[in-house]
Amino acid sequence: MTINTFPENFLWGGAIAANQTEGAWNIDGRGLSNIDLIPHGPDRQSIKLGYKKAKMSDNEYYPSHTGIDFYHRYKEDIALLAEMGLKVFRTSISWSRIYPNGDETIPNQAGIDYYTDLFKTCKAHNMELLVTLAHFDIPMGIVEQYNGWKHRATIDLYVKFAETCFECFGDYVNYWIPFNEINVVLHSPFSGGGLYFDDTENREEILYQAAHYMLVASASAVESCHRITPKAKIGCMIAGGSFYPYSCNPEDVWQSMNDERTNTFFVDVQAKGKYPYYMDAFFKSKGIHVDISEKDKDILKQTVDFVAFSYYASRTSIADISRVEKNEGNIIVSAKNPYLKMSDWGWVIDPLGLRITMNQIYERFEKPLFVVENGLGAKDVIEADGTIQDDYRIDYMEQHFQAMYDGIQDGVPLLGYISWGVIDLVSASTGEMSKRYGMIFVDKDDTGDGTLARKKKKSFDWYKQVIQQNGVEI
Repeated sequence: MTINTFPENFLWGGAIAANQTEGAWNIDGRGLSNIDLIPHGPDRQSIKLGYKKAKMSDNEYYPSHTGIDFYHRYKEDIALLAEMGLKVFRTSISWSRIYPNGDETIPNQAGIDYYTDLFKTCKAHNMELLVTLAHFDIPMGIVEQYNGWKHRATIDLYVKFAETCFECFGDYVNYWIPFNEINVVLHSPFSGGGLYFDDTENREEILYQAAHYMLVASASAVESCHRITPKAKIGCMIAGGSFYPYSCNPEDVWQSMNDERTNTFFVDVQAKGKYPYYMDAFFKSKGIHVDISEKDKDILKQTVDFVAFSYYASRTSIADISRVEKNEGNIIVSAKNPYLKMSDWGWVIDPLGLRITMNQIYERFEKPLFVVENGLGAKDVIEADGTIQDDYRIDYMEQHFQAMYDGIQDGVPLLGYISWGVIDLVSASTGEMSKRYGMIFVDKDDTGDGTLARKKKKSFDWYKQVIQQNGVEI
């Protein structure tokens, strides 16, 4: 038995997001966020996709309102993560906890105090911090007043929020991400950008206009971060995963190339400082007009220090998807890959795809990479003896670690690996608690019932050992 040793100072970590864990949705001055209006149940998808306007109802259950009560339990949770040995902890800042309505001149001090103490607690346990500024999170005040990222005014509001975070938390945070999975705004507009649509609007044009404003805001945040906290690194992040052609039919290969471009042009802008050539032809072919000023182009020249991505699955592209069975488990619909097994929620399991994705991203952008989300959503069972034997999660992670190690041997510089949902949390896609990713179990069900007690799974000690030996036994 050998150990595949990772590079010295490799950052093994775990991730959560404010909107899926904190709860305390209306406590200590926090304002209403878009996530607070997305219910669990049949209306969830239509609201996330911007087809149905969100409205609070007494007849709906809103998982984000309570999350896993991380807001009140963060000290015990961070202690557990420290026991696991995490080198880096990824979390996000709730925008509406800092600026409740989004357009205030003075931040909410209670929010500043909360995150200051959270970050101090992490540093006391010798954990690095990777903080996402906007993780599917925008104040509803901005949505109602400015239509979210439809409006250019949102850029300045976001930059003010970002600069407040750099100024207040810069002593604790060494790694920043402006937007979580920025490309998801094209697929889940309300959760990704606070966007609604009506029947008279050109949905596709609005999506790319909103994406542009987010890209300008991201570049502005890069400039602010480098100026305010020059020792920190700031990256960009997409929902990653390569697009394979369904067959060697040239039409399928062409489709996969275009799908890949749609998914990664965001990184072209953030890592290279300009739109790639093919987007001009794309906009022209679709009749899309995007307001891109000369000042915007100048701002976009501020490029990121690293490229982060989530990796859960690869995708399969086909020119005519009506000919085959769809894989609809993920928000990005693709053809079902007949060569791969699937998770309980219909996500393909493709460890080699992580190595492929690493190589493709680095070859294209030549920036250090960071895997900031990966994991298996599964149904965990508490055994009669009280244990949770999640060997399937260990097997999943071990296979992906091997692929990641192989990618590093290929010459890809990788800063670290961060396991998604290291503590069980509310699923962003389905709103369920039963879709569990964590190595720490949280006693809560899909209706919100439970004690919220924390319990270690078998994978807890396994990941602890991986971190201790900086590698995986193969």
